[in-house]
Amino acid sequence: MKLGERFRAFWNKPSHIAYLFIAPVMILLVTFSIIPMIASFFLSTFDADIFLKDIKFIGLGNYQEALQDPRFWNGLWVTVKFAVVEVPIQMVVAMILAALVTKNSVQNKIFRGIYFLPIICSATAVAIMWRMFLHSSVGIFTYFLELMGIRGVNFLNSPYITIYVIIFMSVWKTFGISTIIFVSAMQNVPKDLYEAADLDGCSKIKQFFKITIPIIMPTFSFILITRLIGSLQVFDIIFTTTGGGPNYTTESLVTYVYTRAFSTQNRLGYATALSEFLFGLILVLTVIMYGKMFKNKNN
Repeated sequence: MKLGERFRAFWNKPSHIAYLFIAPVMILLVTFSIIPMIASFFLSTFDADIFLKDIKFIGLGNYQEALQDPRFWNGLWVTVKFAVVEVPIQMVVAMILAALVTKNSVQNKIFRGIYFLPIICSATAVAIMWRMFLHSSVGIFTYFLELMGIRGVNFLNSPYITIYVIIFMSVWKTFGISTIIFVSAMQNVPKDLYEAADLDGCSKIKQFFKITIPIIMPTFSFILITRLIGSLQVFDIIFTTTGGGPNYTTESLVTYVYTRAFSTQNRLGYATALSEFLFGLILVLTVIMYGKMFKNKNN
């Protein structure tokens, strides 16, 4: 058999031609994800600035320094706190709203579009908008509070409430996509189950908890994992509104990584080591959650 015929015979097999279709995606994945991931780990073992001058190999020195860095632990605590509060609130809000707009009426379609609008806006624009609304001097919300006799509220410069204000901004910005995904899942629930429940006298609320939630549980798990990963990487809203203040009470781990790499001392190697800790945290949580999800699916 000639070389050309052997080549065609090899690629005419479905199991072989499939590799050609996935090749472009795999090239992009390796180029922009796998290689940078490996390179970042090697970079974390060097003492290097942003200009990559006077590079010095220090092994695990950056990791040891991070474990003794109070701002690293503070950033990790703020990140975990943000995720633990933001993710459940967003999922509950999204699920309730999805249940209210599941039917394909004109009114519900309009509401779905309204809920989805914040998603298409940049996080920076959303943060600037809320910063203007909540400004202590010219914000419209503080103005209405003053009309009601409540003065001195500083939403964006309080060590006690600012982190929760940022959580509210994040929920407002991202709940739309979770809502739309939940709507899609709820619309695929067999109608026969609801009809049988109605015949048995089951209330709508009981149907929601006994029928809807168990059936859409795979979708629930997917949203939970993706939102948890996203919340652990929170940066843009914090950077635009507070920059990590006041007194580092809103400084997430990603914000601290940016500060170390580009704003303070330009320590790119150390900042990369900090990001590796975050990568490890996300990896461990994702593996655990995926493991439980597939375990429950098999059971």
